[in-house]
Amino acid sequence: MAMTDERMFKMSLIIFTHILFIYINIMMMVTLRSKATFCNTARYILFGHMLLNDTLHLSVSLVLYMLSSFFITLARAACSFLVLLSATTFTIAPLNLAVMSLERYVAVCFPLHHCQLATPARTRLAIPFIWAAGCVNVLSDVCILFLAKPPFYLAHTVCTHEQLMVAPWQGLKALILNILLFVSVALLLLYTYIAILIEARSASSDKASAHKAMKTVLLHAFQLGLSLMSFWFVFLESLFSRLPFDIYKELRFVNYFLVVILPRCLSSLVYGLRDEAFKPLFKRHFLFCGSWVKVRPP
Repeated sequence: MAMTDERMFKMSLIIFTHILFIYINIMMMVTLRSKATFCNTARYILFGHMLLNDTLHLSVSLVLYMLSSFFITLARAACSFLVLLSATTFTIAPLNLAVMSLERYVAVCFPLHHCQLATPARTRLAIPFIWAAGCVNVLSDVCILFLAKPPFYLAHTVCTHEQLMVAPWQGLKALILNILLFVSVALLLLYTYIAILIEARSASSDKASAHKAMKTVLLHAFQLGLSLMSFWFVFLESLFSRLPFDIYKELRFVNYFLVVILPRCLSSLVYGLRDEAFKPLFKRHFLFCGSWVKVRPP
């Protein structure tokens, strides 16, 4: 395909957006490492995991985008690794939100037990379980492909998730698992919000802390909504495909940029800028281009 000015602009916009938000996420991680309080608080440990996950997802998405833009083929073994990482980090995002909401629920509804339940060690122990749950779906596709057609891994192909599917039911399985995942997380967020709301109305509660936790859970729901937007891509794509090709081509790019890329980029940034303890330190690191500092006591 010829490298026209329009194609150059679109590629530049995609690359710039990815690199910008990867940089922002890295600066947020540097900020978290700059203060001992952040490193030893369950909420910030989970926030750091969210940033790491989103950074990995954006990095792999950029690699896959560049490969497809220049029609570069990979051996299915290498493609499997990239798709596994991309799909896993996509699934981990709502799972991490669920754990973050549970942490806020425990902090408000069981404040006397929060220090025992949400310890830094237990929080870090939860992260491998999140990754294990996040990779089940696509890892099963990789294993099925390996068992069904072992030599298939040596063939070169354009790298997409569809290349790892050898049976029609695998697509249905992925759809059902993703629906169950997002519905389960949504119900958990609703439960924690209602529980915190009831606690906020009780006479014995710390109303300021409870109201802050309610806003945090609502923010998690907003972040979940951003993640859900990715599912609209295929639906909108099918609608746009009925239009004339020139219009479809432009709307397809807008759909990809606004529905797939931008929501993933904004999720962590919105959460980080809302935190009053984190925001001023992040601005300092961002403006000074991430001067690396040692972890210091609060």
